[in-house]
Amino acid sequence: MDRLKQLESFVSVATRGGLTAAAKAEGVAPAIMGRRLDALEARLGVKLLVRTTRRITLTHEGSAFLEDCQRLLTEFANAEASVSAGGVKASGHLRVTAPAGFGRRHVAPLVPRFHALHPEVTISLNLSDRVVDVRGESFDCAVRVGDMPDSSLVSVRLADNRRRCVATPEFVRRHGMPRHPNELSRFACLTLSSDASQTRGWAFRVPRTAQGQEQERPPTAAGEEGGEELIYLRPEGPLDCSDGQVLHDWCLAGHGIAWRSTWEVEAEIDAGLLVPLLDEFAAPPNGIYAVFAGTKHLPLRVRLWLDFLKEQYGRPEFWGGRG
Repeated sequence: MDRLKQLESFVSVATRGGLTAAAKAEGVAPAIMGRRLDALEARLGVKLLVRTTRRITLTHEGSAFLEDCQRLLTEFANAEASVSAGGVKASGHLRVTAPAGFGRRHVAPLVPRFHALHPEVTISLNLSDRVVDVRGESFDCAVRVGDMPDSSLVSVRLADNRRRCVATPEFVRRHGMPRHPNELSRFACLTLSSDASQTRGWAFRVPRTAQGQEQERPPTAAGEEGGEELIYLRPEGPLDCSDGQVLHDWCLAGHGIAWRSTWEVEAEIDAGLLVPLLDEFAAPPNGIYAVFAGTKHLPLRVRLWLDFLKEQYGRPEFWGGRG
């Protein structure tokens, strides 16, 4: 308990700006607060605060340690609260980040519903297409779509996601449809611009090329499994954009073929607004993941949020299609 009291005193002094204010808030003498800080710095072997007669300022190490202490004390308080409430009551602040397009459709609508279930949890949702530094920017959870790179973060697969080539029925009526991925070069394709995050191109699984026909293999062929291989193509067209939602809108307007995620187009396919193309060559599904820092004891609010996402995304009807 002495260690916990030292941490509490350090946070109080740092946030209140001085020994006197912190001591007054706790009802002890300033000298006691000073001894606790001395003991903490001696135990850690690092200077956390620069104390003068006029003010107290944090060192670089002290600033970093303050954030960790505040998080630890909050989690400790949440743990006590959850036990005293029978282990089912979550509180505190939950910070979530997700890709902009996916987040607008499939994360944002869930946030008020989660809050209704756990009204003592406040929630901040960040929508961004950049890869957010979960640990460095102090997010509790990131929802991400696609294959997970090697990372020190922990990831939980929430659902499968596939990519499908789609176009409007009118586009198909006017231009026909490709019978093989290699024929996409003859069609207007709507692609992400080069500064977007889609690095490898459109993925397809095709029969492995027979010996003697190597000249027909796309130069981006990669990986083989059984009688099939995975290829990546970079189709071209008169229109490209760095925003996936714009590509989706252009596709619905009949301007070309797009390669979109099932979470984005499944409902429109079921409604007859879009026609799937080249489904027999579809690449294996990737995933939709919840990503979080690998802490041993997740706060109750984070555990409940993860369970909530898994339950919602596990229902086929959630995606608005047949699944």
